[in-house]
Amino acid sequence: MVQLFESGAYLIDGKELIADNADAAVQVAAKTGRTISKEEAAKQTMAYKILQAHNTSGDDEHLKVKFDRLTSHDITFVGIIQTARASGLEKFPVPYVLTNCHNSLCAVGGTINEDDHMFGLSCAQKYGGVYVPPHLAVIHQYAREMLAGCGKMILGSDSHTRYGALGTMACGEGGPELVKQLLGRTYDIDMPQVVAIYLTGKPVKGVGPQDIALAIIKAVFANGYVKNKVMEFVGPGVDNLSVDYRIGVDVMTTETTCLSSIWKTDEKVQDFYEIHRRPEEYRELNPGAVAYYDGVVCVDLSAVRPMIAMPFHPSNAYTIDELNANLDDILADVEKRAAVSLGNKVPFTLRDKVRDGKMYVDQGVIAGCAGGGFENLCDVADMLDGQSIGDGRFSLSVYPASQPVYMELIRNGSIAKIMETGATVRTAFCGPCFGAGDVPANNAFSIRHSTRNFPNREGSKVNNGQIASVALMDARSIAATALNKGRLTAATDIDVNFTKPKYYFDSHIYEKRVYNGVGKADPSVEIQFGPNIKDWPSMVPLTDNILLKVVSEIHDPVTTTDELIPSGETSSFRSNPLGLAEFTLSRKDPEYVGRAKKVRAAEEAREDGKCPCQADDEVAAAFNEIHKLFPDVKASETEIGSVIYAVKPGDGSAREQAASCQRVLGGLANIAKEYATKRYRSNLINWGMIPFIFEPEKLPFANLDYIFVPGIRDAVKEKQPKVTAYAVKDNALESFELEIKPLTDDERQIILDGCLINYYKSH
Repeated sequence: MVQLFESGAYLIDGKELIADNADAAVQVAAKTGRTISKEEAAKQTMAYKILQAHNTSGDDEHLKVKFDRLTSHDITFVGIIQTARASGLEKFPVPYVLTNCHNSLCAVGGTINEDDHMFGLSCAQKYGGVYVPPHLAVIHQYAREMLAGCGKMILGSDSHTRYGALGTMACGEGGPELVKQLLGRTYDIDMPQVVAIYLTGKPVKGVGPQDIALAIIKAVFANGYVKNKVMEFVGPGVDNLSVDYRIGVDVMTTETTCLSSIWKTDEKVQDFYEIHRRPEEYRELNPGAVAYYDGVVCVDLSAVRPMIAMPFHPSNAYTIDELNANLDDILADVEKRAAVSLGNKVPFTLRDKVRDGKMYVDQGVIAGCAGGGFENLCDVADMLDGQSIGDGRFSLSVYPASQPVYMELIRNGSIAKIMETGATVRTAFCGPCFGAGDVPANNAFSIRHSTRNFPNREGSKVNNGQIASVALMDARSIAATALNKGRLTAATDIDVNFTKPKYYFDSHIYEKRVYNGVGKADPSVEIQFGPNIKDWPSMVPLTDNILLKVVSEIHDPVTTTDELIPSGETSSFRSNPLGLAEFTLSRKDPEYVGRAKKVRAAEEAREDGKCPCQADDEVAAAFNEIHKLFPDVKASETEIGSVIYAVKPGDGSAREQAASCQRVLGGLANIAKEYATKRYRSNLINWGMIPFIFEPEKLPFANLDYIFVPGIRDAVKEKQPKVTAYAVKDNALESFELEIKPLTDDERQIILDGCLINYYKSH
């Protein structure tokens, strides 16, 4: 089904792979009639060509990228624009789309969600942007319909910013990276490696894009095969996939931890742009005659079967047939994973979902950028036509990804077919993906064609004694399960005629309602603020030395951004940095906020010119030990902050708040064995936090210990790869080394200045 090359490979004419071995150059020459170096062939990937076309550095290896277009949603755009305004923003330099698809229900927190929306509209008018009102489209569907273009690059403040199937290289990053683009700066990365996703065959009837995606994620996530690399989709199998199908696979590439994705394009993609009345955005993209890839993932589409990703990660995937045949073993494994993820805080089992040897689920949801596409919902309608989902516990809800999609589903009768079964149809909304819509009952099990199934991602609160869970599935198998009143069923078990109706895009919906101010900035417009929209608190530059208190110690294999800052109803406070910070690690370590605030109080005393030792007895005791070895260190000149240790933090969402919330509570660093994603590490840096690495299993410090790092400012400034730190414990200092992976010159300066906002003020 999915096979990984142990080495790189050459791709000849987009069809034939030659593994990189001792004879590879000879084989390539025999096939092509010429000798080509690996370095030259690596420049023939689509990814390399697009990146270089957007690179402003003049250096092929160290890139400074400027994007063509930007996009954000209503959880992120307020903070981004506030940061940019504080740094001198005058107008949006490129098309910038503000969608309202996360807080669109406006159901929690009084007026604050709609206040954010009105802030966004007024900023689009003032700075020359695009404003998409609530319920019209989820962020990525609007970008596909109205923003993507072959050979273009798009940066979005949502991790699932992926439009590779449309020939667009897109990256999802934290808000500060968009701020840089708004202020004319660049996205600075080393040239990433490129991995070929080589598709062959044709999916069997009933297998959908989510099945293909989960099979790939299972193969590459845990081993980091594509981490921070570009996934380039090639091979004859691409031709056998519709554009909607490709989009459904592509959006899930985020869950592999890759940097971005790109697909070869063809007449089907050309048709997509023509249907969406933007034919000028199409051009054919293919790798060169001989292209070199740093790895290869071979996917036989015909061998993929309906998949299910069990809690609590998209990579925890099985075929549905495999799960049904091995329920006891697989459910036992899920319980073990739950014990780690949930910290044994609540009892968790799915064994009670097994009746007469069959697995039953409580809820089905097909939604958002992954599930709410036209083809998915047409196939669902064909499967459900004339049937009933029953009047029992099982429910099914469907969210078309945009109003144009919704409109066409109404016109062709698909919506009627779905609703006649007892399923409900909603507007374009991302809520089910992050716990703000269709929150299941306690102990319920939901199957979803959405993007993630992390702990609490469905909206439950472990600290309140609640638990529910989500498995990811394709829309077709969710429909098959609905036909059986919640009994887990693979779509391939259902005999159905898929009618595959043609899609007709109606642009009038957007023309009548979306505000398009690109090129029409109006400085006279007054920005509309609400009482919950707050400025960022001030942050100080890095001092010569720092004293850190460990305030949370997490040993889970992976820590998600959802665990660092919960999604769901907390998103209403995303425009209020201090208000949102109250929820930091609330579902993982409820003691974190109180501990961090106590450390922050000592630092505030220092910043006010007082002696921090007089403000905190623990700080005084720590400095007593420090002075035994470093008598000249002054507490008044040593920044005091908190630090968390996690094995592998930052998987999942691009939300900058996973880092900024730590920072506004006084966080100065993270310590990790590795960082799950480039975007989380970048978020730490942009908020002035040092991304330390400590790889040994045995920690020289424990939770609530202090760590003294002398000479840290010089170490950052002088590009030192390691620093000596001291754990303050047992009336002594225990030395150990912390690693700092390479930083760009700008990243070092941002840390030295204390955060990105300070950096812009002083540079």
